[in-house]
Amino acid sequence: MSENNEPRHSAEPDPDRIPKTQSPAGEPQDPLEDDADFVTTLDTAGGAMRPSAVPVSAQSGTLPGAEEPDSVLRKIFTGNGIVTILAVLLALILGGLLIASTDKVVAATSSYFFARPTDFLAAVWSAATGSYVALFQGSVFNPRGSGVGGQFAPLMETLTIATPLITAGLGVALAFRAGLFNIGAQGQIIMAGILAAWVGFALHLPVGLHLLLVLLAGVIGGAIWGGLVGVLKARTGAHEVIVTIMFNYIALYFLRYLLDTDLFQRPGETTPISPILDPSAVYPQIFGTQYRLHLGFLLAIAATVFVSWLLNRSTIGFEFRAVGANPKAALTAGINVPRATILVMTLAGGLAGLAGVAQVAGTEKVLTDGVAATYGFDAITVALLGRSTPWGTFAAGILFGAFRAGAVQMQIQTGTPIDIVLVVQSLIVLFIAAPPLIRAIFGMNPRKKKAATAGKTQKAATTGGAA
Repeated sequence: MSENNEPRHSAEPDPDRIPKTQSPAGEPQDPLEDDADFVTTLDTAGGAMRPSAVPVSAQSGTLPGAEEPDSVLRKIFTGNGIVTILAVLLALILGGLLIASTDKVVAATSSYFFARPTDFLAAVWSAATGSYVALFQGSVFNPRGSGVGGQFAPLMETLTIATPLITAGLGVALAFRAGLFNIGAQGQIIMAGILAAWVGFALHLPVGLHLLLVLLAGVIGGAIWGGLVGVLKARTGAHEVIVTIMFNYIALYFLRYLLDTDLFQRPGETTPISPILDPSAVYPQIFGTQYRLHLGFLLAIAATVFVSWLLNRSTIGFEFRAVGANPKAALTAGINVPRATILVMTLAGGLAGLAGVAQVAGTEKVLTDGVAATYGFDAITVALLGRSTPWGTFAAGILFGAFRAGAVQMQIQTGTPIDIVLVVQSLIVLFIAAPPLIRAIFGMNPRKKKAATAGKTQKAATTGGAA
């Protein structure tokens, strides 16, 4: 065979097959951005060689000018957990500035700021740190307490206050994961408290059985009140936000009516208060009578474990998450969306019912019209702060419990208005709801990927490097 008929195997690229890197206007262009055949040309040496057996997209290394993948540390320090911590930190900083603005010493030193600015800055620092130290001592550890028991009494009080916040927050978070807005935790707590209290003071049963029935009555009461919302949502299409808000009012005024009847009002009292629950119907205290911390906190931990398993390990939890992600796609996939809606609202109501039981059988031991306080509404904040995850909600409940427990001590020691704590809580929620703002403030915005480059590289790999 003649030399002219031999196939060409030269490794030298064909100049005619190398893509142009000049635009019609004569301006240089980035081949990665503007030429879809650039990767193919590199792989085939300008068409002189066969395409690689391994696609370019699967080969090791990066192309010239391509964005390197994020490191593990960058992923950690730009994750949702760090963003949440920074949101809390920023809220505390702004809260500290607000505390300083109400301090009398700061106001006095500000009058001669330009003469001695250090006095003003020292007063600001002293006012902010003094208030937060008092908040810590009133919620976690008080070194001036009498003995070890007195020193850790603030922590026990924090956990006691956090107990209904955690369980009610879990009910809100579970509904959030299914794409439903459970604004009715307040009413669910009230209905649970009504049934649990009645079983507690009207029935006289043996120890163990009595408390078990109180617990079941409360959970059932909250579950029914939440399940009704699910039924209305699934069967009639009624919006759950409107329905739950209206159910809150129904439960509150129903409670007030009952406390004026002979069935619930304590004999000899004119105030709306129920009889005291039997000793066999109340939660035992975990660390003795010197603390208010009761069995309800352990049940809150168990509820957190249950919700975590339900969402991440069970089939019904997968259905909840699928419905929350896209109800139409879930319906197409064969998931019974109405059934999932009813079930998730029933479970959410039952979890909020645990908070009602904790109030009447654990903390108060009586039923009043303030049994729910603001726990139902605070549970929405707790679920948002916990990003609707079980353990995130648990941690957020403890944080808000610490704010509540320490606010009184902060006001007593420093004279700081107790409403400052509410401002800090509101700032935390505001920043949690705006992660891009936190990332921008702390310079944590992820690097932008070259979408055009990625798309063209994928196209070249898909075509197998054909010239």
